[in-house]
Amino acid sequence: MKTLLAVEDVSLAFAGVRALDGVSLSVEEGSLLAIIGPNGAGKTSLFNCISSVYRPHAGRIRFDGHDVTRMPAHDSARLGIARTFQNLALFENLTVLDNLLVGRHHLHRSRFWQELLFTPAARREEVAARARVEDIIDLLDLERHRWTPVMVLPYGVRKRVELGRALAMEPRLLLLDEPAAGLNAEETEDMARYLLDLREELNLTIVLIEHQLRLVMDLADRVAVLDFGRKIADATPDEVRRDPRVVAAYLGGAVS
Repeated sequence: MKTLLAVEDVSLAFAGVRALDGVSLSVEEGSLLAIIGPNGAGKTSLFNCISSVYRPHAGRIRFDGHDVTRMPAHDSARLGIARTFQNLALFENLTVLDNLLVGRHHLHRSRFWQELLFTPAARREEVAARARVEDIIDLLDLERHRWTPVMVLPYGVRKRVELGRALAMEPRLLLLDEPAAGLNAEETEDMARYLLDLREELNLTIVLIEHQLRLVMDLADRVAVLDFGRKIADATPDEVRRDPRVVAAYLGGAVS
């Protein structure tokens, strides 16, 4: 199976505090990798390096053969890397539809004057963008919220909108930072179903950070565990749940 993402000996420090310390991992195309670890273990810092928000102080990150270690974030997005955030980053005054359309911005090829005059090329591009967004609305059961401003929606629905905006970017690699955080049990089950549907229908490669371990163990092909910026395990869910280093660092006991 093809390796889509390769993180090679990546290190990152802030004012002498080492957030990442020689982390290496690989993600196979079409797979789902979960990254777990205690708070402050470096999980989000790793995401920020992969998505070009941070530039690591050492090491290299390759995506589909491209070195993205020091690539600007907009260029990595064009290559097919999309992400959601631990804290929602939606445009609250815009409708669900408009928030999803924002995710298409980097795919627009029309020039300014074509947009201004609404030329046939600009119209075709808008129709295609709207069709893609409508597919995502159907996929994530957002039909009745299409015209609703995000600010009035329940938190669980807003989490789906954030996921949908990332999907609108047409990614090949989807980075999900705690997609089930703040959701109740029913909403968490729904999110798990959406993620399974995404893998099947869109053939996406997914890397997720998540603290809900049962969700991780049910969904992931592999689990990588970080502790104090170091990778201490990288194996199947069953192997990770039995790893004494993981139990000591994070789980506090075996997961049944």
